[in-house]
Amino acid sequence: MAGTISRVRLENFMCHSSLHIELGDHVNFITGQNGSGKSAILTALCVAFGCRAKNTQRAASLKDFIKTGCSYAAIVVDINNHGEDAFKPEVYGNLIILERRISESSSSTVLKDQHGRKVAHRKDDLNEIIEHFNIDVENPCVIMSQDKSREFLHSGNDRDKFKFFFKATLLQQVNDLLVTIKEHLNNADSIVEDLEKSIRPVLRELDELREKIKNMEHIEEIAHEIENLKKKLAWSWVYDVDKQIEEQAVKLQKLKERIPACQERIDRNAAIMVELRKEFIEKKENVRSFVEKTQEVRRMKEKLEHDIGEAVKLKMELEKEHARGTQVLNKMNNRVKQLQAQVHDFKLQRMQETQDEASQIEQDMQELQQEINSAHLNVTRLKEEENKLSEELRGIIKAIGDVEKEVDEGATRIRYLKSQMRDLQQRQGNKVTAFGGDRVLQLMRSIERNCSRFKIPPIGPIGAHLQLASDSWSVAVDCALGRLLDAFIVSCHKDSLILRDCGKEANYRNVQIIIYDFAEPLLDIPAHSLPSTTHPTILSVLHSENPTVLNVLVDLGHVERQVLVKDYEVGKSVAFDHRIQNLKDVYTSDGYKMFSRGSVQTILPPNRKGRAGRLCTSLGERIAEMEKEATGIDQIIKERVGWGKELGSERKDLEDKVKTLKRKREDEEWRLEHKKVQLDDTKRISANNSHETVVDTTELEAEMMQLQEDIMNRKLVLQKIDVKLTGALQDENNRRASYKDFIDSANVEMGSINEVEHELQIVEEKLHAAQQEKAHYEDVMEKKVLAVIKNAESEYTDLQQLRQENYKKASIICSENEVEALGGVAGSTPEQLSAHINKLKQRFQQESRRYTESIDDLRALHNKKERKILRKQQMYAGFRDKLNACQKALDLRWKKFQRNAGLLKRQLTWLFNEHLGKKGISGHINIDYKNKVLSVEITMPQDASRDTVRDTRGLSGGERSFSTLCFTLALHGMTEAPFRAMDEFDVFMDAVSRKISLDTLVDFAAAQGSQWIFITPHDISMVKPGDRIKKQQMAAPRG
Repeated sequence: MAGTISRVRLENFMCHSSLHIELGDHVNFITGQNGSGKSAILTALCVAFGCRAKNTQRAASLKDFIKTGCSYAAIVVDINNHGEDAFKPEVYGNLIILERRISESSSSTVLKDQHGRKVAHRKDDLNEIIEHFNIDVENPCVIMSQDKSREFLHSGNDRDKFKFFFKATLLQQVNDLLVTIKEHLNNADSIVEDLEKSIRPVLRELDELREKIKNMEHIEEIAHEIENLKKKLAWSWVYDVDKQIEEQAVKLQKLKERIPACQERIDRNAAIMVELRKEFIEKKENVRSFVEKTQEVRRMKEKLEHDIGEAVKLKMELEKEHARGTQVLNKMNNRVKQLQAQVHDFKLQRMQETQDEASQIEQDMQELQQEINSAHLNVTRLKEEENKLSEELRGIIKAIGDVEKEVDEGATRIRYLKSQMRDLQQRQGNKVTAFGGDRVLQLMRSIERNCSRFKIPPIGPIGAHLQLASDSWSVAVDCALGRLLDAFIVSCHKDSLILRDCGKEANYRNVQIIIYDFAEPLLDIPAHSLPSTTHPTILSVLHSENPTVLNVLVDLGHVERQVLVKDYEVGKSVAFDHRIQNLKDVYTSDGYKMFSRGSVQTILPPNRKGRAGRLCTSLGERIAEMEKEATGIDQIIKERVGWGKELGSERKDLEDKVKTLKRKREDEEWRLEHKKVQLDDTKRISANNSHETVVDTTELEAEMMQLQEDIMNRKLVLQKIDVKLTGALQDENNRRASYKDFIDSANVEMGSINEVEHELQIVEEKLHAAQQEKAHYEDVMEKKVLAVIKNAESEYTDLQQLRQENYKKASIICSENEVEALGGVAGSTPEQLSAHINKLKQRFQQESRRYTESIDDLRALHNKKERKILRKQQMYAGFRDKLNACQKALDLRWKKFQRNAGLLKRQLTWLFNEHLGKKGISGHINIDYKNKVLSVEITMPQDASRDTVRDTRGLSGGERSFSTLCFTLALHGMTEAPFRAMDEFDVFMDAVSRKISLDTLVDFAAAQGSQWIFITPHDISMVKPGDRIKKQQMAAPRG
């Protein structure tokens, strides 16, 4: 087998003067007493294969291996080199002879072929052989010396076991190699980084030099550009005049195109005037006929009013006559009553003459007092009833007033809704009318007519360029923006003056104008400038295709800081309960405005006078809702009117009842006063009865009879007067009813005449408007079309003459083809070119004074430095790429190393259990790579408890040696080497364990097929002889 050792020869090495050992290809046992030089063989193999003296743990340096009294030492090892794994068989043949010579001052290694001819002598050649055959003499699984055997096999320290395992499986070597590589890579990275930093000052110098060259090149470019610009300037005057001529031609063409349009407007207005005059004459004739009818109605009305006046006059005369008769009758009745009282008084005087008459007077006084008390109670009761009915009457009168007020408010609301519906219907035809009515339409027409005067056509009204995300916010947005929706936007002050003139022309004098830069892009509002709330802002619900409109709303309307909420309570919470940053105002969906300024909190109701919801798009639905609301209000008004009529009827009944009660109360009060007067008279008569004399009452009675007869006659006269008064009242009422019917019919006819007059006024206004428009267009034709065309033609002729002059001057400076080769002068005016030339001249003078070096010298210096720095950059970039590749490879190898370490851990446990099983023992090996410990767990067959022994020191010496041997064999099974050697492996074993261990070792070695060398001082007679086993006995040491 290639790589095995066939013979070892030692000369003056350690205790041997001359030693020749022939080794078999399989198992070799070397025995002998202590001091016979057995271990020197293994030490010689280690030194021969390049091991350092310190690593053998037998000497401090190689010269210490020279036998005392000798000047050199020699080690010759014959290595078999046949088979498939032979190393360069065409050079060495079937045998490689390794010779290592050691002297006091040096050592050498020689490699010879099978014939003893020298082939190589370098250490690299030896390392190549070692790597080929995988011979690592420092690996304890290849050569286990006495010291290593004591250190690893007979030690119970888990860290020592880990070191043994880590080194035996070559993981230690790989780990050290990877760590070393990592350190080298870090050092190399630092070096490359320093190299990269070292060129940065040079790069800065190169940039400065490049900038300097660029500036100097720029001076040459400036001079060249000045010459080219002068040529372009000469021809730019020609092209500028060409452009003016072209523009003038287009303007002239447009002006001429306005003639048919203007004439068409004049003809159309003339035709409209003809139609309107016909309609005006017809309407005027209708009005005249209605006026004649009105005069007749007025005469009839005056006649009826005169008849009513006569009836009222007759009624008033009868009432006066009736009042006079009633007054006379009352006086006569009063006189009768006085006479009756006198007669009664006289009779009382006579009655008082006797005692009976006195008692009768007393009784009369009591009766009068009772009547007075009864009358007083009746008066009190009647007053209470009258007050109760009066209070009820006042309640009804108040209810009637409330009903009339509600009816008036409903009628006002209906008129408002009809006005709104007319506006919405007008907006259905044209959305612009919502933001200024008919005036804005006239303003738009005026802007269209004066479009050429504007630098940039105005934008407006703003509301016409906005769309709402939801119609639910239309009222709130309208209340927030208000008149800003009616505003127009212009790009400069000159355009604002032109727009103001257009407003005057359209009779829209208070038009709101905003000056803003149309080129400004859409404003980008950062999130931290917006209100920190989940409610939407006005800006978030508005959309417009024109960014200028949104920019104006942000700059002037602050729409990004105005928040919209659904209802009143949520609005109060957002506006006042939370101090929201960047919040300006809060608007509810029905138009309430809420804001706080410092400690002052303000809530403003919506403006009901304005037309809210102008941005609403669902106009048909709004009109339907308003019609429904108007119908509902009209129905309510009808119900209220009916209820008012019922209340009026109740009021009339109550007023009649109150009058009746008042009359009863007054009668009862008169009766009460009368009884009081009678009682007073009776008391007075009773007091003066003794002093009165009897008087004759005949004359009084006669006078009383005459008066009673006159009263009867007067009553008959009054009855006749009542009949006449009733007839007069009936006649007055009839005439008033006729008058009312006549007035109602007249009002209907007057309503018709009002309509006709209104229509006549409308026709007259239209006719006047058509006349004004016709006169306006005739004036426009005369002053703004024909006169302008004449001026334009004159300017066109002047421009053509100017063009010829400029062309002659430019041709003297250079040809037109030369200018076209330079790129032409498109996009530049002569003024711009002149200004540019002046700037370039100033810059040329300034730059020329700054530099004194030659640009060619600077370029040569720049190219030299650039080539130098480029070479360094490429070299350093190559270093960096290689470092990155090495780092990736190192990372990959670390991963493979960790994966292999895990696989070796499992493989070690399997092989360890396999060897323990030969003695009926089971176990497990735990490896902790992090803490670098290796522990062995053993379960003995005789242990009834089957407890696991985790510390091998708890075993007997033989058991511990056997388990350690199994651990070693497991490691051997994991490593590959052409030969292996073990020294004093069975020192601490008893006879039984030694026998089992030797049998196990021999079986393992024979089965594996590699070469094994066992060195022991003990008797090996129990080892069975065989073809694969060779035993040798070392001579006893000489004293």
